[in-house]
Amino acid sequence: MTLWNGSFPFYPGANACFPFDTSWAVIVSIFLSMLATFIIILPGIRGRGRLFWFLRVVMGLFVGAVVLTIQFTRDWETGWVTANTSYKSFSHALVNVDIGLHIGLAGVNVTLVGNPVHQLNETISYNEHFAWSFDADYDHSYDEGLEKGLPSPILYVAEKFTSQSPCGVHRQYRISSHYASLTLWMAFCTWLVSILLFSMPILLYGGYMLLLTAALMLFSLLFFFTARSTAKCPIRFGTAALKTDYGGSFWLTLVTGLLCLLLGLGVIIFNSVQPEKLKLVFNLDEGKGEEEEGWDKPYLPAEPRSSAQDVLMVPVGELYEVTATQE
Repeated sequence: MTLWNGSFPFYPGANACFPFDTSWAVIVSIFLSMLATFIIILPGIRGRGRLFWFLRVVMGLFVGAVVLTIQFTRDWETGWVTANTSYKSFSHALVNVDIGLHIGLAGVNVTLVGNPVHQLNETISYNEHFAWSFDADYDHSYDEGLEKGLPSPILYVAEKFTSQSPCGVHRQYRISSHYASLTLWMAFCTWLVSILLFSMPILLYGGYMLLLTAALMLFSLLFFFTARSTAKCPIRFGTAALKTDYGGSFWLTLVTGLLCLLLGLGVIIFNSVQPEKLKLVFNLDEGKGEEEEGWDKPYLPAEPRSSAQDVLMVPVGELYEVTATQE
């Protein structure tokens, strides 16, 4: 690292610490707005189908929000460690900091927070993102970090995931993340198709699409698992070691995938065993049974009326009866 104006290069001010991508906050806000809209129109639904309709809306929005949000989260794999380490290159001054590593489908986040935050006349609170998505170059992001003069612990952790690192984990993580992201986008499309089929309603094929959604989500976990299971270089700060484990996004994807699997199997089984109860859940038993019965009922020709005479009553003033025969 080169000197700059006779001093060590570093940020003139503390970098704002955002431990998440604001994209997922926008997505969650949109889905919550949709949920609020459905809650407003809920009183307009009559009968016992109101509860089932609300549950279907909540489950559908939940699955869609999760599948779309986890594309942008950065906690598929996380780890923290507290250590005494050097803060800048070419300096022997030590600081006590919490160092966090957060791996997502789009890249790596390295967090550095001081204990306390103000040490060495500086505010130690950083959260740096190094992207490896399709349109990003991880090594270029790392080089930019070197030019900016990021603190040494951040550069040390980020260097482990470069393509030139002897650890050799960059390619595995990058490819696995790309495949996991692709399968999740496919899962989002199949979720949309399932919503469309359930609204038509074509319940059996909607159940099949839910099963396909679950399979794609579980496959995304399998792709990420292949990267997680590879041997990693140890990340040490003195005697302290930074170890990672599966994060919240990984477990949320697993739970949502299993939920789609159970819902899809439930729809298929009930459609075969007890279709009437399935129609009750989807509000197909009210107002449609009579219509279907009316379509199924054969129309018979009207029975010929007898030749008996019909008696027609005339006004009270006329005291006689008029008989009319049917033509």
